[in-house]
Amino acid sequence: MNFQRGKKHEELEINFIPLIDVLLVIIIFLIVSATFSRTNELQINLPTAEANAPQEKPLIIDVAVDATGKYLINGKAINDPSVTAISVALQAAVADGKEPTIVINADANATHQSVVNVMEASRIAGYTRITFATQVQ
Repeated sequence: MNFQRGKKHEELEINFIPLIDVLLVIIIFLIVSATFSRTNELQINLPTAEANAPQEKPLIIDVAVDATGKYLINGKAINDPSVTAISVALQAAVADGKEPTIVINADANATHQSVVNVMEASRIAGYTRITFATQVQ
């Protein structure tokens, strides 16, 4: 049964004009957003720095004190245990080097006076950087 006898069938058409309008808007949006992403880049000028010369290793003078009160400065024995002899030996070990670090390796059974003698000798020689070597148990 055909109830639409008097009506003519219209052919269906696809209207491309709204589709073209939408595509143009999308293309414009893509072009505008692409240019904005380029302008968002930061122009950074990094600071320059001059490299300093590497620091020299500090001069280390090793002073060993054994339990009997004998002194060794950089492995050389000192015959005279007086403070002035130790001071002269420290100055000879340093020679013309800059401010040394005096490392005192004292035996656990060494007297306090022998350690104080090394500290006093380094003060007389003008060396203020003194440290003590320890042993981890």
